[in-house]
Amino acid sequence: MAVLERSELEASPLADLHAIANEVGIDGFRRLRKADLISAILGEPPAEPAEKDTGGDEEPARSPRTRSRRTPRSRRSAPAEEAEEGAEEAAPAESERNGDAPARRSRRGSRSTRTTAAQGSAAAPEADSADAEGRVAEGVVEVLGNGSAFLRVDPPEPSDQDVYISAAQVRRCELVTGDRVAGPVRTPRRSERYPSLVRIDTINGAAADSVADGARYDELPVAWPSERIALGSEHPTLEAIEWLTPIGQGSRAVITGAGHTGKSDTLRRLLDALAGRDELEVSLVLIGVRPEEISQWQEGPVPPAAALSFAASPDSQSQALERVLDAAKRFAARGGNALVLIDTLDGLAPQAARRALAAARNLRESGSLTVIATAAAPLGGETTVIALDAALTSTGGQPILDLVNSGTLRPDLLVGEDGAEAIAKARAAAIESR
Repeated sequence: MAVLERSELEASPLADLHAIANEVGIDGFRRLRKADLISAILGEPPAEPAEKDTGGDEEPARSPRTRSRRTPRSRRSAPAEEAEEGAEEAAPAESERNGDAPARRSRRGSRSTRTTAAQGSAAAPEADSADAEGRVAEGVVEVLGNGSAFLRVDPPEPSDQDVYISAAQVRRCELVTGDRVAGPVRTPRRSERYPSLVRIDTINGAAADSVADGARYDELPVAWPSERIALGSEHPTLEAIEWLTPIGQGSRAVITGAGHTGKSDTLRRLLDALAGRDELEVSLVLIGVRPEEISQWQEGPVPPAAALSFAASPDSQSQALERVLDAAKRFAARGGNALVLIDTLDGLAPQAARRALAAARNLRESGSLTVIATAAAPLGGETTVIALDAALTSTGGQPILDLVNSGTLRPDLLVGEDGAEAIAKARAAAIESR
């Protein structure tokens, strides 16, 4: 199970150590020096006898950044300290539970979130015994904007049985939305509103420690996509894509064509066909698009994880896309199958666009990350190119697939030898008809 490390505790402010000590039930923790307090949290004997507090908790000097944000505890009175602790232990507000954290918070509200995170991060045996009546919960993680998360036991909708996950646990275990985790739960205390996860035992079926110590995504061995993503749509263009330019788990697919050939519309139809599938964690990124298109996408089955219009700088667009792809990489490295749809790569710098496309891969011993993006022309490195025919689009013909300029590398791995032969014959016929 995931446990606290001494180095992690030594780098923590004294206020957070007090919150953890209070959580695990250490008596007289306010009279302990920091080193002895850390030893007590870890269940180790103190290095020397604890001394009585002489008016202020001893604490090593903090960095300038920390000093600017927090007042030294030695300047606070004991009653004020107790009142602040009570405020810190308050559970997250209802708006946080539903993923709509306020854009601005009061100083007390921010400190409350930090200390509530410390409450859920303790994994000492004392915490287990103190909460022996607690249940074990399993569900899907939904990360909130403030860094904390909820474990949804009946995803995707919130329920009264959902469990709060501290920001410290989210950071330490690198949790992303869509991870399936399990662990013991303690009931709410004092002014806390929701039950909290005591610790994270498993992530996507694997021990939390082994997942946290896993290899870097870019270092994992890869293979050609070999499992076709079935679209199951009756729309003529999507049927043509499924069988003539198949997309597999781990594919790098680009929908190309001149302006007004229907690239965004085709991507939207793909999203409608793929949203809500248990075997795929689907994300949508809008960069460099029209404001009207952002509103239209927001009404679809998957809200955009990032949405920037063409007015945003290339750097802002690249950073927003990389954040979503980083989360998808972690999900794939843990055995999940992630799918990121991007509209569009055209506004990015060429190197940033290629880097985004290169993130897709089929991991031999883990999961996969599939990228389907729109662009005016292929970038190079695609495993699937879906070219659209402007003439067919303008006349309303279907399907609008330009089969001559489309294609999938190693289609035999996705549709078998017979299917690959059928694709080759169809392309030959399309070339002859020109």
